[in-house]
Amino acid sequence: MFVDFRDQPPPPPWQPPPRRPKLTRREEKALAAIIGFNVILLILAPIGGATLIGALALLLR
Repeated sequence: MFVDFRDQPPPPPWQPPPRRPKLTRREEKALAAIIGFNVILLILAPIGGATLIGALALLLR
């Protein structure tokens, strides 16, 4: 069946979906603190773990 679309306006141009707004200053500080804490733990946790394993080895001797 034929449908006449000549009187229809063209569709609006495609727009990408809106992006999430940027982080607020408070959110940036919180994110930086979390990342910093994780980096510190990345360095210190293996040392602490090795210390605990060494202490257990000395206790079991």
